Amino acid sequence: MTKAEKTRNFIVEKTAPIFNMKGYAGTSLNDITAATGLTKGSIYGNFANKDEVALAAFDYNLKNVSSRIDADMNKQVSVKDKLLVYINIYQKFIDGSVSEGGCPVLNTAVDADDTHPELRGKVLKAVLGWKNKIAKLVETGISVKEINADHNPEQVALTIIAIIEGGIMISRLTNKPAHWNLIMESLKKYINSLS
Repeated sequence: MTKAEKTRNFIVEKTAPIFNMKGYAGTSLNDITAATGLTKGSIYGNFANKDEVALAAFDYNLKNVSSRIDADMNKQVSVKDKLLVYINIYQKFIDGSVSEGGCPVLNTAVDADDTHPELRGKVLKAVLGWKNKIAKLVETGISVKEINADHNPEQVALTIIAIIEGGIMISRLTNKPAHWNLIMESLKKYINSLS
């Protein structure tokens, strides 16, 4: 890895939590320089603008979450247990142990919805990839007779994503983790009802 690549990675690693907490509009160049200890010239020597830093930060945050999910899923045997991994991982967003600021998909989707088309596109791609991953798990569950064939894999995937992201939003907005627990109990029942 070249010195320039190391510096870019350092900038992304240090700023990813800030973009996740403050959003694109809320993160200033001063925030970036304070987090990295680098000058504005060093930042712009490695990135053309704040947009590039934000896009790289989202990729970093998403990769961090995805790798944790994949690692936990690889430990599971049944499709249902693999689906339940999402509850366990996203619980860590609520308690702050996975990612500072919460779920990067939810945060960035709201932040970039009308203001940053390229960032919105990255979030859309992430959500569609997530949907496809869950749908494939459901298809596998159907093929091995663990999940009833009456279920539409895409509908199941969208329902799981909506419940998780809605649960995060409600529990953070109300500042009541108990709301997350109630919603996740409903999601567990839903996943278990797929048989």
